[in-house]
Amino acid sequence: MFRTALRNVLAHKGRLLMTVLAVMLGTAFVSGTLVFSDTFGNALRTQNSKSYTDVAVTVADREARNLSDDDGGRIAGPTLTEETRTKVAAVPGVAEVRGVVSGFAGIADTKGALIGNGFSTTGTNYVPGADGTDPRYPLVEGRGPKDATEIALDRKTADKGGYKVGDTVRVAVNGPVMKLKLTGTLTTNDPRVVAGGSLAAFDTATAQQLYLTPGRYAELDVRSKPGTDDAALLTAVKQAVPQGDSIEAKTGRELAAEQDEMIRKGTTVLTTVLMGFAGIALFVGIFIIANTFTMLVAQRTKELALLRAVGATRRQITRSVLIEAVLVGLTAAVTGLLAGIGIAAGLKSLLNGPMDANLPDGPLIIAPTTVVAALAVGVLVTVLAAWLPARRASRIAPVAAMSSAEQPATQKGLRIRNTIGLLFSLAGLAALAGGVGGKEVKLVGLGAGALLIGVFVLTPLLSRPLIALFAPLLRAVYGAPGKLAQENAVRNPRRTAATASALTIGVTLITSLTVIGASVNQAVDKAAETDLKADYTVAMQNFSKLSPEVAAQIAKAPGVSVISAERSVTVKTGQNGEDSEWMTAVDAATIDQVATVKVKEGSPDALKQGKLLVSSGRAERAGYKVGDTLAVTYPDGAKGSLTVGGILEANTALASVIVPEAVVAPHLAPATGLEKVLVKGTNGATEELKQALRDATGGNPLIAVKGAKEIKAENRQMITGILNMMYGLLGMSVVIAVLGVVNTMAMSVFERRREIGMLRAIGLDRLGIRRMVRLESLLIALFGGLVGVGLGILVAWAGVRTLADSLKGITTVVPPVQTAGFLLAAAVIGLLAALWPAHRAAKLDILDSIKSQ
Repeated sequence: MFRTALRNVLAHKGRLLMTVLAVMLGTAFVSGTLVFSDTFGNALRTQNSKSYTDVAVTVADREARNLSDDDGGRIAGPTLTEETRTKVAAVPGVAEVRGVVSGFAGIADTKGALIGNGFSTTGTNYVPGADGTDPRYPLVEGRGPKDATEIALDRKTADKGGYKVGDTVRVAVNGPVMKLKLTGTLTTNDPRVVAGGSLAAFDTATAQQLYLTPGRYAELDVRSKPGTDDAALLTAVKQAVPQGDSIEAKTGRELAAEQDEMIRKGTTVLTTVLMGFAGIALFVGIFIIANTFTMLVAQRTKELALLRAVGATRRQITRSVLIEAVLVGLTAAVTGLLAGIGIAAGLKSLLNGPMDANLPDGPLIIAPTTVVAALAVGVLVTVLAAWLPARRASRIAPVAAMSSAEQPATQKGLRIRNTIGLLFSLAGLAALAGGVGGKEVKLVGLGAGALLIGVFVLTPLLSRPLIALFAPLLRAVYGAPGKLAQENAVRNPRRTAATASALTIGVTLITSLTVIGASVNQAVDKAAETDLKADYTVAMQNFSKLSPEVAAQIAKAPGVSVISAERSVTVKTGQNGEDSEWMTAVDAATIDQVATVKVKEGSPDALKQGKLLVSSGRAERAGYKVGDTLAVTYPDGAKGSLTVGGILEANTALASVIVPEAVVAPHLAPATGLEKVLVKGTNGATEELKQALRDATGGNPLIAVKGAKEIKAENRQMITGILNMMYGLLGMSVVIAVLGVVNTMAMSVFERRREIGMLRAIGLDRLGIRRMVRLESLLIALFGGLVGVGLGILVAWAGVRTLADSLKGITTVVPPVQTAGFLLAAAVIGLLAALWPAHRAAKLDILDSIKSQ
């Protein structure tokens, strides 16, 4: 039977080509994902290890934060000072102790625009040795900074900004721009900078003034003398540093291991997401594989029946078909593995080339597990998909050798299938309804999955009425070819359903994503118009904090009538401080002039009375009611109580819990940063006011001044970017679905050779044959598209309803242009997929076709 299976594979290699391609693409997605993730993770770990090559022990002050990250707490407890650094340097076995200060530093180019994205704009201190250079940051040109008027930049940032040694560089932390002289350019193995970030190096005193307080360090990095044991050195260093909860000492190896674990978790998440889309592609491939083997079995009815007649058992017949599947799967898996390696290498080159992603460099990693996974997936998916056709083949009776006709599905089998599909569909609809009612996203997901399975099982039943909708149009426009195409499309509902289902999956997911994206966009746009009364919002681009002086500077800007600054505060709640609550402090006198403050319950003047306002969603989750009193511990350790004065209607411009600034200000450090400043102008939103606000903030490239128009555009750009990425990842499943349509039509042409010959003989010309095949393909693709669009809208509606409490005013929006575009795309796919099969059908010789069995 093995030889028989091998001969069958070789005999039908043309008909199996599309199946091989489908499995190959899915396997390539899997292996490419694994290779890219392993390569990326290995490069990150290698880069990370370089950061700790000269560090034996690190002592970190967890309370020492960049001022822009300050949450309102006062500096309390022990700190790392120059005195501490000197003590540690005197510990036996210590060769050198480096005091480290770091934070954000935005670098503007010569036009004033920020270099980089704002999230990896690093500032640090330059620590020169006896020779005047810092070994951690080797100089490329010039020298290191020596005072508050100087700065050094990494070479790539200097090149991007067009700066040369001696130029004046515009730099900002969280306040006005500083104009500093560029004294040198340097290199670094800091992963953030290597990955495309920027590095600004100040002298130590300046860095301390900008990020901490004079004389204070965030970290002490200890380099040991040769032969010193790191564990013993760690013990000695711990005795030399101040004791406190905020002071933490670890060896360099421990820190490197922690970073490696973070990298591993990050790459695992990436791999999981990508593998999810690979799974979708493979799932689509299952329909194609099952369809192909079903058609092959049907075309070989006489051959398989003769094998039964000469003594082959059912088990042997099943085994022969499964052996074919193994051979096909193995071939596809090997080619898919090679293609996946190529995809990973190409993706790496693309990201580091034209896309300038600055991924860390490293060798391509092809792990044994990747090879095993790719081969196992390819073979298992193919065998799994071929199992039902193999069982069907084993049931062919020997008497079937007397006829070449395909054995129709039994009514009992169809009834069982329809019953199963109906049960799954009803369960899915029930779960969707329950998820929508209870706002349970997981339940909605389960319901969507069950509904998809149910509809897939019911597609043979659905195919006849849905395809029949197009029958009058086809007959009216195309005559006999149109009628024949419609009848061919519904002749074998199972085959039509399997072919269309592959396309349905992709269309369903793409439609649901599009509807959810359009719904979120509309809700966000409405919120930007109704929730925010301010003309402009001033905030840091990297979500860090504004310097508190910025609010006063903005208030003095020409054209400003009202401002309201917001700052976040975390307080401990409960009698023992076992819980915490994140609040936003606002100016009670002006907040209602720059934001819509609509109180559903309680007093509208609650803030002016010194009480809290809590959003309805937060109140429901935490059980807050008007009049409730919260025992709180403020950041400075003082204890007090706060009363819930009102329940606030959800508002995207306000936090879930807001507190009067006057209540918490006495308990905050003077340097506590601001979240944002809301500004209303005398003459509304004008370009003059916008420029005045930029000037008031010193032209800081890290500070963004945005109006409603910019906020809308930014939100839309973010959502569009996410959708485009998802579309790209789903593209593989659509490509595989197209291959399925091509394969089905090509094999359908082969098995209907006699029929096509007879049609030619009675007068249907080659153009009519081509048109018939193309229209049949068009009908199958439109059927899949219609079902996919319908399912996608239903699933998206359920998903949107679960977001109703989280996103104010969200309603389901079905974009008509995009929806029509998906159906048009399905039609185009059907027509393109039929080009080769239609051409092949039209070229068939009439007499040879009529004689075929």
